[in-house]
Amino acid sequence: MNSGKPIPVHNLSYQDFQLTTLENGCAENFNDIHRHNFYEILWFLKTQRYSSLEVDFEKYDIVDNQICILSPGQVFNMKLKGEKGYVFAISKEIFQEVCDVEMVLINGVKPFHLPYKVKSTCESLVALMEKEYHDECRMNLLTSYLKAFCIVITGELMSQESISGDKQRVQDLTKLIEEHYLLEKETSFYAEKLNISSHHLNDIVRLGRGTTVKKMIAQRLVLEARRELSFGTCTVKEIAFKLGFNDASYFSRFFKKHMGKSPESFKSEK
Repeated sequence: MNSGKPIPVHNLSYQDFQLTTLENGCAENFNDIHRHNFYEILWFLKTQRYSSLEVDFEKYDIVDNQICILSPGQVFNMKLKGEKGYVFAISKEIFQEVCDVEMVLINGVKPFHLPYKVKSTCESLVALMEKEYHDECRMNLLTSYLKAFCIVITGELMSQESISGDKQRVQDLTKLIEEHYLLEKETSFYAEKLNISSHHLNDIVRLGRGTTVKKMIAQRLVLEARRELSFGTCTVKEIAFKLGFNDASYFSRFFKKHMGKSPESFKSEK
């Protein structure tokens, strides 16, 4: 079987952390559909009238002083039109050290706004990062500044209320699904990982998200299928196997159940 061409993956070519500006050259070329194997924080200081970006089939209009956090694996595209701001390309290892990964996975896609008082703090931290990055580039100091920056911006992203036990379990479940959905599609696997019964886990998810664990897994599989069908060149059969389906016809029925059309029809429309 000939392997189809996958969605391009942009890698960090050097260093575990790159800091640049939108106007003076980016850590990557934005002007194509691609994925990252790293985390990326975009801070839009100045935008144009119709500035926007697309992440996983969703188009977001962006305005001045917004931030977007991109996670590895997300399909991303943006046409630069003179926006000004910062780009932080961060390896998985460093990001796990400086930021709350689980919270970002749940809340981090949609661009969010920074209040003026927070913007001022962030500008000071970025100024320190820029100076160190272009001078001695000591990673221990850079990661300290970056951690402070992430603490400030994620404070605006998440609720200031303390996370309840059930909400924490939903966050943990989301992370587990992201890690295991290709191989593990049964609720019992995730319930065991979280040390609770399948029935209890479904109750938590139903109350917190209005859905079930099986549906969350299915939604993640459908999202990945849509990515591959829209932007990759693999056949439907190849995509089915990549997503852990042993039977391509079963994958087609699964996809049609959730999208209302066959994978072939969906792909032909793109």
